Amino acid sequence: MEHKQVQALAKETMKCIRTEVRAGMPLQEVRERCENHMRELGADSFWYYGVGAFVFSGNQTALSISGRNYQTPDRVLEENDILTIDLSPQCEGVWGDYARTIILQNGTAVKDIAQIRNGQWKNGLLAEERLHKELFRVARPELTFDQLYEHMSAFIRACGWINLDFNGNLGHSIVAQKDDRIYIEKGNRRRLGDVSLFTFEPHIGAEGSPYGYKQEDIYGFENGILKQL
Repeated sequence: MEHKQVQALAKETMKCIRTEVRAGMPLQEVRERCENHMRELGADSFWYYGVGAFVFSGNQTALSISGRNYQTPDRVLEENDILTIDLSPQCEGVWGDYARTIILQNGTAVKDIAQIRNGQWKNGLLAEERLHKELFRVARPELTFDQLYEHMSAFIRACGWINLDFNGNLGHSIVAQKDDRIYIEKGNRRRLGDVSLFTFEPHIGAEGSPYGYKQEDIYGFENGILKQL
């Protein structure tokens, strides 16, 4: 199986869970539904410490922790809530990696950012879209991971946000073993074109806010042009 196929099952899982999440649903059920969907769609395992879906809601969406320490929070979705889901499917050793922040309004997921009434949450999702557009503008094979990190970190600050990632990075290479990953981080002089695929997954928030936002996709170059899986 190819990475594009595994990423496609992650995207389909996110599409499904958007239609299923409801106020009153425990986060443990959200996680189980996601992991079951991924298995039904072809995942045979979950590459990130065996956890297929990292799920946070409300004032815990700004939390960033390693998969080694993750336990699904004992929380229930509220009528108007914010939910972040990060999926890590694997099939035949091939990874997918896909995350989105979902807004619940009147008990169900909002389909379009323009419909979000909470201005703070709406701005967070719009900021994520802007960051990924900036990636397309600046990324090229000869750019180093360090250079991308410095540019995007400055861009995040200029837009009025902070990086919430517990290690401070903005993404990583897609490999066969998780310990072999290299990161979009300060000091990494490897070029983007040195790896076949990498994620861009800025986890951002506003200074002093309990809410965080995440949008993760996998990218790679085709004939020197950045493409999203």
